[in-house]
Amino acid sequence: MLKYLYKVCILAFSLFLINCSGEKKDSGSVAAQTFVGQHGQLSVKGTSLIDAKGDTIVLKGTSFGWHNWWPRFYDKSTVAWLQSDWNCNVVRAAIGVEPDGAYLQNQELAIKCLDEVVDAAIANGIYVIIDWHSHGIKTEEAKAFFTRAANKYKDCPNIIYEIFNEPVEDSWETVKAYSEEVIKTIRAIDKNNIILVGTPHWDQDIHLAADNPITGYNNIMYTLHFYAATHKQYLRDRGDYALSKGLPLFVSECAGMEASGDGSINKEEWQSWVNWMASHHISWVAWSVSDKDETCSMIKDNTSPATEWKDTDLKEWGIIVKNTLNNKF
Repeated sequence: MLKYLYKVCILAFSLFLINCSGEKKDSGSVAAQTFVGQHGQLSVKGTSLIDAKGDTIVLKGTSFGWHNWWPRFYDKSTVAWLQSDWNCNVVRAAIGVEPDGAYLQNQELAIKCLDEVVDAAIANGIYVIIDWHSHGIKTEEAKAFFTRAANKYKDCPNIIYEIFNEPVEDSWETVKAYSEEVIKTIRAIDKNNIILVGTPHWDQDIHLAADNPITGYNNIMYTLHFYAATHKQYLRDRGDYALSKGLPLFVSECAGMEASGDGSINKEEWQSWVNWMASHHISWVAWSVSDKDETCSMIKDNTSPATEWKDTDLKEWGIIVKNTLNNKF
């Protein structure tokens, strides 16, 4: 009986030690740490993302597709598989805002999908991007969305807020004013976690933000998106310019084909981008975990499982991303 009670106590103590980072300690006092357990609270220093020890850190992972069209992938088992088999240390929950069935029409589904992915990322000890996946400005709705998210997850170092997926027609002045409103809302609740700011023209006009950045807040980064068959050296040159001006960049969405998400994959340009991001220690997230009939959707079709994929369940792009994340590309 005493032996049994001892085992129960050890189990209870181990569960007690699980925190937001997914860090655990075993009964032999050796830390069994996850990725977030090892790196902790992130911050920005100069143009670099750094961990709690002050070391430069690079996050690499995948983005889920729009939650309203591919909710089946917003599952804890999918997050666990991306962490264990694909070597993701970050995932992105793309919470669609405007289209049919998205946040503005069905908040219950949006929040369910969001919390499933975020909670699973925390449990698996990886970082997670809460992405307001919009192409237009909805200031009050965004503030309400991030108020809830910040109140729920403010004490978890895993969290990254992406407050505007891809501005399209809006000027940088308009996007900047919107961003300052949302940042102010988040920072009233969450003082530390990273905030990603979108830039005009599908996150390509980063030079405009570099010439007129947001001031007065810490731990802000700016998003650059590329599709390698369309966006080539000229956009990397813009990235170099932004970095030279001191603008910290985060590639929160990228892929190897055309900007439409379709067409053939340009493997040479993809590798050029991978090399460029590595040379500048820039974090990146590949688009997307979905099964749409297009090149950039990584899963073959809707008959493929939602997790534990074999290579036969993946499209060419899914295999390339998996191999890149595992340093096999």
